[in-house]
Amino acid sequence: MLIKPIGEDFRIIGYYLGRIFLVVAAASLLPMAWAVAGREWHPFASFVLMAGLFALLGVLGLRARPETDRLDWGHGMVVVALTWVIVPVIGAVPFALSGHWMNPLDAIFDALSGLSTTGLALVQDLDHLAPSLNFWRHLLHFLGGQGIIVAALSLFARGGGITLYHGEARDERILPSVTSTARFIWAVAALHLIVGVAALGLVAYLVLGFTPIRSLFHGLMIFFAGFDTGGFAPQSTSLGYYHSAIFEGATAVLMVAGAMSFGLHFALWRGPRRAIFANLETKTILSTFGFTMILTLVGLAVAGIYTSVAGLTRQGFFQVLSAHTGTGFATVPSVELAGWGGLAFGGMAIAMALGGMGSSTAGGVKALRVGITVKAITNQVKAVLLPERAVVGTSYYQSGRRNLTTELAQSAMTVSLLYVALFLLGAGIGIAYGVPLQDALFESVSAGASVGLSVGVTEAGMPVLLKMTYVFQMWAGRLEFVAIFALLGFLYAWARGK
Repeated sequence: MLIKPIGEDFRIIGYYLGRIFLVVAAASLLPMAWAVAGREWHPFASFVLMAGLFALLGVLGLRARPETDRLDWGHGMVVVALTWVIVPVIGAVPFALSGHWMNPLDAIFDALSGLSTTGLALVQDLDHLAPSLNFWRHLLHFLGGQGIIVAALSLFARGGGITLYHGEARDERILPSVTSTARFIWAVAALHLIVGVAALGLVAYLVLGFTPIRSLFHGLMIFFAGFDTGGFAPQSTSLGYYHSAIFEGATAVLMVAGAMSFGLHFALWRGPRRAIFANLETKTILSTFGFTMILTLVGLAVAGIYTSVAGLTRQGFFQVLSAHTGTGFATVPSVELAGWGGLAFGGMAIAMALGGMGSSTAGGVKALRVGITVKAITNQVKAVLLPERAVVGTSYYQSGRRNLTTELAQSAMTVSLLYVALFLLGAGIGIAYGVPLQDALFESVSAGASVGLSVGVTEAGMPVLLKMTYVFQMWAGRLEFVAIFALLGFLYAWARGK
């Protein structure tokens, strides 16, 4: 019998949501301070309203304190799924009031795109957007990439942490407790923030000739979007605005760092470093990146899109790296990217779909799942071809020897198939509205895998249903389905349970 949720269930969910909303309210003070420094009073007022709404919901949530503050698995998943709905809706308030978005849906679209580190955008006249609003766009990348839940866990040490941590599509518990793991993740982010902004800022100042303030601004924005594999940029032409191979190289380092799992960051810090390349996930992502790179470069060469070897390798390498890490930066216009047909299109689409490492800021299927799926299929083929008495290995190396169980292989394959279904859903709806097959598939994979590269389909004038489809894809792809299924099950039990 389906059990209907009771008041205590709602109090538990509301209490944890309240704690998370207070964290976001505190983060809202940063763009507010930026607006004051720049004397941008209209954005300042909208940030005050947004922070007030988050604070109000936070206080109301804490007042609903339950008898126990420990979360079970179902409650935690519902909290995560609702967090990723409510935060973008309220976080879109400054966008909706700015006049740079056509309607509230477009503002919510961009807020969720920022939080999910996707990078698809419907903003109008981006080049003249107030710096404080641009800062909030990119700060959403940072909050979403590091994880709102992770931020809350680093501040609140009690009860339910493991559920919230897994609900936000993170698998590795690097240190003994979830709280210490969360704090390590933020320590990694803080270190990269200092080094990354300094490097990008210096390049902008010394090479591009920007003023010190402008260098700091662009360095900070590109760091947020690069390390958190988001893809928003302060200018409408993305990284093509800078016309600098050095700036692109510095950004590429941050993109790679963001696509690495935090477990790999921990191994790089603490060692042993030699074991890193023995990991199944490391081998897989290096192999898939090489494969998609070759596929794309051959496709571009055959099509004759670039006449020089330097242009071919520079544009091809950066775009594939951006696609595979799930960042979404581009050095070529969307119109030019739309002309990458044949093998180049295949290489880019596969790279976006596969994504980065697990427990990173990247989206997509993730390298570890790909590696496990390939190894499981390989083992099955060996079992069929080898003699009956032959022993087929059922283990793999990932920070130590691990057993490749049937349940693990099925889980990896199931999530992979769910991503394929998500990509086909978006592509099908795009085709129904007259979008060509190649463009519809590219845009759908970009939304579902949290990439943000576009061939021009995503724009303010596209149909409302297509916007809502991409919103759902960004939400489902970022949370990797489990939390969403839990929320749907909770709502169904509330409606039909006894």
